[in-house]
Amino acid sequence: MALPSEMQAVTITAPGGPEVLRIAAHPMPQPQAGEVLIAVAAAGVNRPDVLQRQGKYPVPKGASSLPGLEVAGTIAALGEGVTEWKVGDSVCALTPGGGYAQYCVAPASSCLPVPRGLTLVEAASLPETCFTVWSNVWDRAALQAGETLLVQGGSSGIGVTAIQMARALGHPVFATAGSPEKCAACESLGATRAINYKTEDFVAIVKESTGGRGVNVILDMVGGEYIPRELDALADDGRLVFIAFLGGAKAAVNFGQVLLRRLTISGSTLRPRPIAFKAAIARQLRERVWPLIDTGAIKPVVHATYPLGEAARAHALMESGAHIGKIVLTVS
Repeated sequence: MALPSEMQAVTITAPGGPEVLRIAAHPMPQPQAGEVLIAVAAAGVNRPDVLQRQGKYPVPKGASSLPGLEVAGTIAALGEGVTEWKVGDSVCALTPGGGYAQYCVAPASSCLPVPRGLTLVEAASLPETCFTVWSNVWDRAALQAGETLLVQGGSSGIGVTAIQMARALGHPVFATAGSPEKCAACESLGATRAINYKTEDFVAIVKESTGGRGVNVILDMVGGEYIPRELDALADDGRLVFIAFLGGAKAAVNFGQVLLRRLTISGSTLRPRPIAFKAAIARQLRERVWPLIDTGAIKPVVHATYPLGEAARAHALMESGAHIGKIVLTVS
C-alpha cells in the first residue's frame, strides 16, 4: 500500500505551556538503515515530553523535533538491513522522538512485540518506563536478589512500572506518593508499604520496616532536599540513582556518610544514549520482563487517553500531578 507524503503530527510551536502544542501537517518520516516505519495507533506521554515542550530538554542530534518517546502500532515499512521484523507486525517501540504523529520511525532494535492480550493503547504505555526502570534499577543500581527498593513518586508512570517490576522479580518495594488514594494504588500494585510524603517521614518508616537497615536501592525523580534524607534511608553499600530532579538539582550532602557507609550516588538520562545501548536493554526486557507482562504479573496502568489533537490536555493533566500511571494519546 502506498504511503502518504504527509501526515498529521503534534508540533511544538514555541517553548511554553501546553497550549503551544498544535496538530498540523508534517512531512512523512523515512526509515533509514536499521529503522522501521510504524503506523502509530497510540503514543505514551512522558515527563521528558513536557520538558521538551518547555524548551528544557534539547533534542539529540539527528532525532525528530516532534515530541513522543514511545509508541505502539503496526510496521508500515522497513529500512535497509532490517530482518527481525516484517511489514504488518504489531510492535511497541522506544523512539528517539516523533511519537506524537500518525507515523514514526524507530530503530528496529528498540522495538518489542506487543505483549499477549494487551491493546495497542496499553502497549504504548510500556517502552519508555520499562527501558528507564530496567536501565537504572537493574543495570546501573544492580538490584540483587533479596534486596529492597524504594521508589519516589510511586504513582507516576515510572513509579507504577518500577513497583510492579520489582515485586514480580521478588523484591520488597516501598513507594512514596502524595495522597491516600495514590498510596492505596501503589500498595495494590505490590508495594509492601506506600508512604504519604505529605504526612509521613519516609526515612523513619523505611528504617522501621527494614529492622533499622534501610533500603538497598532508591530510584528518585525528586532530588533537591530529598537527597540527604535518602542517604539516611539507604542501607550500608546502598545505591541512590536519579532519573529527574523535579524538586531541584542541588542539595547539601554529608559525604562523610557516603564514605563511611560505602554509598553510591548515580544517575542517567536515556534519550541521548546510543542505539546499541538501548538495544541491549530491549533484549533484557524481552527475556526478563515481557514474559511477566504476558502472564499478567505486570500490567499496564493507563490513567487516561486523549486523541492526538488534544495533546495539550494530556500535558496539562501530567503537569497537574492528578494522574496515577500513564497518559496515552490515541491516533486515528
